[in-house]
Amino acid sequence: MSDNNLEDLFAHNRAWSAQMERDRPGFFTSLVKQQTPRYMWIGCSDSRVPANQITGLEPGEVFVHRNVANIVVHSDLNALSAIQFAVEHLKVEHIMVVGHYGCAGVKAALSGKRIGLADNWIRHIQDVRDRHSVMIESLPEEVRVDALCELNVAEQVVNVAVSTVMVDAWARGQKVQIHGWTFGVHDGLLQDLGLSVDGAKPLDTAYKAAVQRIRYKWSKPAGAALASPSAQAGADGTEGTAK
Repeated sequence: MSDNNLEDLFAHNRAWSAQMERDRPGFFTSLVKQQTPRYMWIGCSDSRVPANQITGLEPGEVFVHRNVANIVVHSDLNALSAIQFAVEHLKVEHIMVVGHYGCAGVKAALSGKRIGLADNWIRHIQDVRDRHSVMIESLPEEVRVDALCELNVAEQVVNVAVSTVMVDAWARGQKVQIHGWTFGVHDGLLQDLGLSVDGAKPLDTAYKAAVQRIRYKWSKPAGAALASPSAQAGADGTEGTAK
């Protein structure tokens, strides 16, 4: 990016700031006072998946953590620190783990394609792929990426739920739920995978039920499979490179 293009960003920022102050006097003053979000969003780094715009929330209403392919692992102190801050200090009530269809990280994991240093990170998704290999291989090829996107979300919901942060929060009676969602870049819509956990019910039961729903959803006849988000994107040539 040239210096001129960078200067354009500053110009756009100044215009946006001035417009916001004209339309909503005191907007920035209110932001300075406090951050009290009810929601935490754990999503992909893909620039096409902005949490605030998707959900219609204002700045300060959602606490966001993003990485390649929305992965939460127990050795990632960055993710765990963000979750702890959101739960213990901001007192969020809902944590949404949100994947998106056509995710390039998931595609790489499914195909085994080498992309560089990130291969070590994507290995976590390959573990999910291998765990559900029989199911994935039984599905029409054109829907496997989207099915793995959903399976990856389910896996990360479990990883958040069994973290020390959540175990401790639920043990002290804190009311916070974890939800598994997906987002369609092709239509801008969120999909609820029906996997919500609050520490009260058996996690394994909820996870297995979600996996069965995913299996049923993508095991439809081949004609129906063409309606998958990735298939649509490939058909109209609009599929981009996601993180």
